[in-house]
Amino acid sequence: MDKHFLTPLFAPASIVAFVGHTDDPGGHAPAGRTLREAFRADRFDGTLRFLDVRTKGTLEELSQTHADLALIALAPRDVAAALEIAGRIGCSAAVVMSSGIGADQADQWRKIARREGVHLLGPNSLGFQRPLLHLNASVAGPLAKAGPLALVSQSGALTASMLDWARQNGVGFSSVVSLGPHTSVDIPQVLDFLANDQATHSIIVYLEGIADARRFMSALRSASHAKPVVVLKAGRKPAGNEAAQTHSAAIVGSDDVFDAALRRAGAVRVRSFVELFSAAKCLASRYRPVGKRLAVVTNGGGPGVLAADWINEIGLDLGKLSAPAQRLLQPTLPPLASLADLIDLSEDATPAHYRAAIDAASADSQVDGVLAIFSPKAGADAAATAKALADIPRPMNKPLLSCWMGDSSVGKARTVLADATIPSFRTPEAAVGAFGNIAAFYQNQQLLQQTPPPLSEMAKPDIEGARLLIESVLAERRRVLTEMESKSLLSSFHIPITRTLLARSANEAMMIATQLGFPVALKIDSPDIPHKSDVEGVALNVLNGTSARDTYIEMMERVTRLAPEARINGVTVQKMVRARRGREIYVGMVTDQPFGPVIVFGAGGTMIELLNDRAMELPPLNQFLARRLIERSRVAETLGEWRGANAVDMEALEHVLLRVSEMVCELPELREMDINPIIVDESGAISVDARIVVDSSTQAVAGHVGNGYQHLAIMPYPARYRREWPLPGGSTYIVRPVHPNDAQMLQALVQGLSPESRWFRFVSRFHELPPSMLSRFTLIDYDREMALVAVVLDRSITPDGTVLESERIVGVSRYITNPDQTSCEFSLVVADEFSGKGIGSRLMESIIDVARDKGLAEIDGLVLANNPDMLKLVRRLGFSVKPFPEDPDFRLVTYML
Repeated sequence: MDKHFLTPLFAPASIVAFVGHTDDPGGHAPAGRTLREAFRADRFDGTLRFLDVRTKGTLEELSQTHADLALIALAPRDVAAALEIAGRIGCSAAVVMSSGIGADQADQWRKIARREGVHLLGPNSLGFQRPLLHLNASVAGPLAKAGPLALVSQSGALTASMLDWARQNGVGFSSVVSLGPHTSVDIPQVLDFLANDQATHSIIVYLEGIADARRFMSALRSASHAKPVVVLKAGRKPAGNEAAQTHSAAIVGSDDVFDAALRRAGAVRVRSFVELFSAAKCLASRYRPVGKRLAVVTNGGGPGVLAADWINEIGLDLGKLSAPAQRLLQPTLPPLASLADLIDLSEDATPAHYRAAIDAASADSQVDGVLAIFSPKAGADAAATAKALADIPRPMNKPLLSCWMGDSSVGKARTVLADATIPSFRTPEAAVGAFGNIAAFYQNQQLLQQTPPPLSEMAKPDIEGARLLIESVLAERRRVLTEMESKSLLSSFHIPITRTLLARSANEAMMIATQLGFPVALKIDSPDIPHKSDVEGVALNVLNGTSARDTYIEMMERVTRLAPEARINGVTVQKMVRARRGREIYVGMVTDQPFGPVIVFGAGGTMIELLNDRAMELPPLNQFLARRLIERSRVAETLGEWRGANAVDMEALEHVLLRVSEMVCELPELREMDINPIIVDESGAISVDARIVVDSSTQAVAGHVGNGYQHLAIMPYPARYRREWPLPGGSTYIVRPVHPNDAQMLQALVQGLSPESRWFRFVSRFHELPPSMLSRFTLIDYDREMALVAVVLDRSITPDGTVLESERIVGVSRYITNPDQTSCEFSLVVADEFSGKGIGSRLMESIIDVARDKGLAEIDGLVLANNPDMLKLVRRLGFSVKPFPEDPDFRLVTYML
């Protein structure tokens, strides 16, 4: 059942256009004329009526009119009436073409549209285009050329500019959608539509702001899993957070967080207008490299060196031919050719030499992509060399990019490359950057595949104790935890800390230091001093009891003088961490608007701001994500064997990150966190100092149930829905949410179904799920849908007596939330050999419980009328069964939650 509400908007069969009278200066007559001209030029496939709302007889005409889509180009005072009329004549969608409409008026129009059952694009929109339908429902200029790209833009001016650029560069679109501030249809909804649009192969997005991070991430993750998504975002350099109370928040800007969010969503971010189309053009080729090693084939050393420099600059690796490949290729090349680093064919290179070099690089396991550079030479045939590339059979197993330098002498060659759909660039740097986008897409897709639970499999933390500590701090109307409180919170989640005791007098400091053993560190303990070193409140390497007593007295006097208003609890005493070759690391947490909590990792110590080393990731984390987070930092280069020091215990460092992720997931009150420094060496990691900032949260207690984890931009894997149930005969099976790793087992389930069962579930005769559908079914966004799988454990014995165990999926229940966000549509399938064993009933009851837990009001589905077993099951569960008006072969079954 196709319930996507944007379908009638973007694929209307009939349109009615409301335009102002041409004599009315306030009636948006220019927009009306633009619409008329657009439809006159573009031969829209459906039916179209233009109505001047000020013309006598309009209402009489409308009484005989029916349309799918209403286009409204009127003065603001007339829009509300036009929306009401659109609803009366059965329009299921409307576009309001306007600009400068404020939030209050936009909300008024949105309410009218909702009341009339009309889905609204606008206000503050230039409209949209669907070139394949010859539909230019916009005032953004002439209809774009048809092509595989979809463009979604929050800027009308930039939409018009992109279309103009695309016309001059032969770029075509499946859809062009202009959005603006206060629009009813937003970017997440458009992404949902484009993800399932067969005419769209890749998506490019220009955005300036995000209203709802969870919805944006949910839609973006879903879309970028289906097809490449490239994002250009304005406002990359906002001011820092001046109100930050920890180092982490002070050194992290929102643009860095946006980068982290896009990586986790599997999308690619670009920095310029032209790069936006270059990246989309390359990604639309569906290349899937397995790394970032780019080989450069060139007929000139200079251009090749420029490419190699840029490869290094943007973090790629120069792909070098293996020794066996060099030995095979060298005899076929000109005498002056060099294969040591670049594949430099020399000035004597011919088309055949280019072809041989590219074939060798494509077959070499040490190369992930190939860039062919041609610079004009006397006697060299640019077009013939391009033809040699065009003749290479495709699809190639690795990306092939080209750079034909120059201008007048290579124009024909560029046409040859374009006709062969080989991405072509004018400079080596642009070509290398395009490959970088392909590599980033592959790497980000790996991050997209990760769906960690909120809690790791390590020892269970003391979550209730941590919450009580936070509640006590907030009850005192404080936000900043003292060092003692911060370390107690870390200990609740089993993060190793230095033993720290609070001294309230000089003699206590002396006794505690003697008990701990020297050397010790003394630090002022105050909820009002964010950074102890700013008031000289830190003393390191105190070597005896007398020094501890004197240091206490001097520190109290000094801090009282420098911060007279600060409340001082005393001085903490802790044993100095002895790790001569340990590295100082910091792990932090910040709260971003709108993405929520973000985990930060980098070099620590007293020079944290100066080093400005930061890598970040959105929670929740698993070990793969924690390792990638560490690798993105600059300090990662020092964590292996470095300057005579042994490699650090990476597993211990990863465990700290996993524990911080647990804290962030389970404690929505956390706002900022600094664990700095963490001393890490070959024997483990220990946190020396910590500072945490909290604030009240509406999800403080119930944030982990029901519609939980709303403070996170990415919904964690909902492990709480895992249950074990008995099977007849004494064995058991597990019902749990689906995981991306289940793809092979899900395919085996479908392949093993009888033709009748496969038809009942999919209404299709296919023997197995297509790759796109299989991927779509296993990598899901748990915030908008759920799939529960029933898993049994199969045991087999090898000839030598070894017992082998393997999991097998024997049933799946699923729901997908409808666009109204209050109802959902279910599906169910059970392996034939397990039919009648209660698995179908259990899966249906479980998916109903999840939908109810999510807060949905209704679950429904379509069941074939000749599927008596399924109809019997849903009736037993309390579903109502009614005829489906649109198709008599189906029954509509509904259950109120």
